[in-house]
Amino acid sequence: MLPAREWTFGRFLKARDPERNTFELLGIWHSYRLPIVLSLIGLVALAQCFRYWKNTRTAHAHLKRYPSSVLRDNKKVDASQERLVEAKVESCEARAFRPLEDVESNVRPKSAEPRRIVGSKKASSSLQTHREEDLAPVQPLIFYSSLGGTTEKAALGLQVKFLDSIYKDTRLSESLNILKPVARDLSYIDYDDFFITVPKNAKYRYFYMLLLPTYNIDNQLDDFLEHLKETHHDFRIDTGPLCNILGYSVFGFGDKDGWPTEEEGFCSQAKEIDKWLAKLTNRKRAFPLGTGDVKSDAPEQLERWRLGVEEVLKDLAQGRGLGEGVPGSGDPMESDEEDVQDESRNATSQRKRRRKPATSSDLEDIKVSSSTPEPGPIAIDFTTYSQRPTPSASAPPLKEMVPASSPTHAALTKQGYTIIGSHSGVKICRWTKSALRGRGSCYKYSFYGIASHLCMEATPSLSCSNKCVFCWRHGTNPVGTTWRWTTDPPDLIVAGAKAAHYAKIRALRGVPGVRADRFVDATERIRHCALSLVGEPIFYPRINELLALLHADRVSTFLVCNAQHPEQLAALAKVTQLYVSIDASNKESLRRVDRPLHRDFWERFCRCLDILRERRGQQRTVFRLTLVKGFNLDEEAAEYAALVERARPAFVEVKGVTYCGTSASAGAGLTMQNVPFYHEVRAFVGKLAEELRGRHELSYSIAAEHAHSCCVLLGDETRFMKGGKWRTWIDYGRFFELLESGAEFGPEDYVGEETPAWALDGKGGFDPRDERVDRKGRRIEESKESIQPRVTEVVAQTISRNMTNLVSNADM
Repeated sequence: MLPAREWTFGRFLKARDPERNTFELLGIWHSYRLPIVLSLIGLVALAQCFRYWKNTRTAHAHLKRYPSSVLRDNKKVDASQERLVEAKVESCEARAFRPLEDVESNVRPKSAEPRRIVGSKKASSSLQTHREEDLAPVQPLIFYSSLGGTTEKAALGLQVKFLDSIYKDTRLSESLNILKPVARDLSYIDYDDFFITVPKNAKYRYFYMLLLPTYNIDNQLDDFLEHLKETHHDFRIDTGPLCNILGYSVFGFGDKDGWPTEEEGFCSQAKEIDKWLAKLTNRKRAFPLGTGDVKSDAPEQLERWRLGVEEVLKDLAQGRGLGEGVPGSGDPMESDEEDVQDESRNATSQRKRRRKPATSSDLEDIKVSSSTPEPGPIAIDFTTYSQRPTPSASAPPLKEMVPASSPTHAALTKQGYTIIGSHSGVKICRWTKSALRGRGSCYKYSFYGIASHLCMEATPSLSCSNKCVFCWRHGTNPVGTTWRWTTDPPDLIVAGAKAAHYAKIRALRGVPGVRADRFVDATERIRHCALSLVGEPIFYPRINELLALLHADRVSTFLVCNAQHPEQLAALAKVTQLYVSIDASNKESLRRVDRPLHRDFWERFCRCLDILRERRGQQRTVFRLTLVKGFNLDEEAAEYAALVERARPAFVEVKGVTYCGTSASAGAGLTMQNVPFYHEVRAFVGKLAEELRGRHELSYSIAAEHAHSCCVLLGDETRFMKGGKWRTWIDYGRFFELLESGAEFGPEDYVGEETPAWALDGKGGFDPRDERVDRKGRRIEESKESIQPRVTEVVAQTISRNMTNLVSNADM
């Protein structure tokens, strides 16, 4: 019967019309589609609920593991016992874990004398478990510092892979109660929040992991290391302020090509930080210091270090502590304590050998050799130590800021810099190339009359105190808060910068389009120097001598500073024009945009503004606002106006940020979405001018613009508008005459001719004597002139046709 039925059904299907079958199937779908869709939605909702229940169960697993002594036989806890248990849990989480010896002997008698830690090895205890009350979840934290991005990539990879096997096993994850690690960049955190006290969150127990590179230049890790040292020696802070953490471990990245051994510098910064963290945590090193060569075995060594740290963290999460059974916990004695004891023994033996009758000497009897070179500045430490350090024979030699063999030197040279000496640099500007070809100068020509092909861009200090998100160098230049390097003489810097600049200009003689007259002018004499290349020019200790050498050659000086060095700014000699970068209008915004290294960065910033107000009659001052959409552009015009009122600069430059288009920019949080359009910059300038004229009653208005640079200039009408005409240009000859005369003079005494009409508001700011070209080298004016007649003709024909239609319709 079955074959006959199948044959009959098949013949029936063949006999039916295919189109009719399709319509019937569609009818069935329309009849039952609602139940089908609701069923699918219900299944998805059930899956999400199951996932939420699973995560909630994992997060609150520790609440189910209270001591059995407080539970009743029916597994219910009354209100009084529950409050008692919660109080015990909170108190245990807020206190540090006691050493194993203290757990065994809680009745140790107290001594009136201060406890002294010696290097003897104590007998280990068989007790390896902590209290059952310490059941809060473990939160691993990964701290890293990265300039080139290698360490950051490794830290983010570690964040993904760390304890991956545990998280896949739900039962094991619930039993250990370890949360996923969180990665934090040392450049973005406040050290006080993590390395003076443990984060104030009683819900978690913390475990620190640090991934650190090593450089032979000043960088963020130098400030971090200095912070750890200051914290340890600060008498106001208790010994072992980080003892509340479960433990820590450090991994260092190095380059054995430059530093083959640890004595020569391989992973030296990681080793130092590991040593000081041992002091601050009361010797809670959970796993030995790991090191890896970035050019060979770094991934393999990092993987081995990760597996070791995971095993230690599992033991810590189960309450077994760091005892000697854990690999890498080490002896109680730290390496730095051994160093102190060695120094103490050396000092004692020296005192025994020097037991001679004491003799007194007068300072005038001490002979100083005239042939001995003058030593560099010696750092003075006023910290009191338990042992007196042995006097050294001579001060340690100062190192170079950018050694010729360093990666920083290679990176900056590759970017087009010529390094002068050990800390200065010069680079040709792209507007210099454009001016040589007759294709326009930068905004400084439209605003102040600086011909770009006669301008040299240089800096006497490649180091800076900020790490701005829009920095051209993206962290490749050194950073620091104090000058700790060898200081090159100013004549060497000026001569080297001029020679390098002329060499770069002469290299452009074969570039197509270079005008012969401008090329000759550029190779004859430098007339302007923009000390704004990179870094902080006033950081250079002999900046005033360098300015005097430039002025002696009648080279005008345009100096830019970042408002982080008020002492140097107050002592600065007269310059042609002084710029101050005002990248934010409030403290939090300044922290996000400039990422300063100084802890008191806002106080320094405000002090610099007050200095500008005091010297407004002596220096020609300019506020330089760099607008970054999403950082300092939205709703900050009123706060910027308050800063302008405080300092009263001669001019205010408002410029949109320039995106360099590198991965380092994205790592700093900057993308093309943060670059404002020119109409947005003009809208902001309009709001700022309205705030200044309305609320603050200051006469600032738009004096000039340079649309191609996305830059607008606000000027003080009372000082630089004569007879209704703006006079923002500078009379450079008059400036040098006044400077050489030695008499006091102000910015109004060397005001130049009227600002050209093509540079005024609404004119675009492009010199008509030059030619504008698009990206393909075609003249923009010619393309507009060829298109404009056609557009006019089409419009005229359209109007004529419409008029004809109207007339014909009226006649009808």
